[in-house]
Amino acid sequence: MTKKERVKEIIDRLKIEYPEAECSLDYEDAWKLLVSVRLAAQCTDARVNVVVQDLYAKYPDVDSLADAPVKEIEKIVRPCGLGATKARDIKACMTMLRDEFNYVVPDTMEELLRLPGVGRKSANLVLGDVYGKPAIVTDTHCIRLSNRIGLVKGIKEPGKVEKELWKIVPPEEGNDLCHRFVLHGRDVCTARTTPHCDSCCLFDVCEKRI
Repeated sequence: MTKKERVKEIIDRLKIEYPEAECSLDYEDAWKLLVSVRLAAQCTDARVNVVVQDLYAKYPDVDSLADAPVKEIEKIVRPCGLGATKARDIKACMTMLRDEFNYVVPDTMEELLRLPGVGRKSANLVLGDVYGKPAIVTDTHCIRLSNRIGLVKGIKEPGKVEKELWKIVPPEEGNDLCHRFVLHGRDVCTARTTPHCDSCCLFDVCEKRI
């Protein structure tokens, strides 16, 4: 079985195991996804989903966040860690959205990367989830599973993992596959405990086992 054949089998099995491939960050608007994904760095999505409720209760739109004092944003987002840096990036990002993009979240990688605090992982998430464009989000689950399963070989740098996955993953499948990697990584192919290989739907196509 070639690597492309194996990744197709992996995609098909994960579709059956996790029919709903959705972002685990709660958001209603594209700009809110930008805020959440910035807060999610080194923080769980579950905690982010709680913290943003308080953030939006006080600052419900792009204008209010752009005008808010960094210190006030920091007080709210501190539970997500790196509060000062994240607060500064959120304010700067919302300011640029207002002043340069007329409140519209960009739909190209190049423009998204201009936004403060937005890297390729965040940009890919927006492109895939908001605009339905081909995207591969190389978060920790994607990197771990791609290495364990054998889709990449000992590569930990997100950009390099993304580049390798683009070679074998059909463009239209990338975004949903990464969401399913998150679900599978939490439930089965875990990081902090021994992976539950005996109950894994990928048991016989995983390089860790074959």
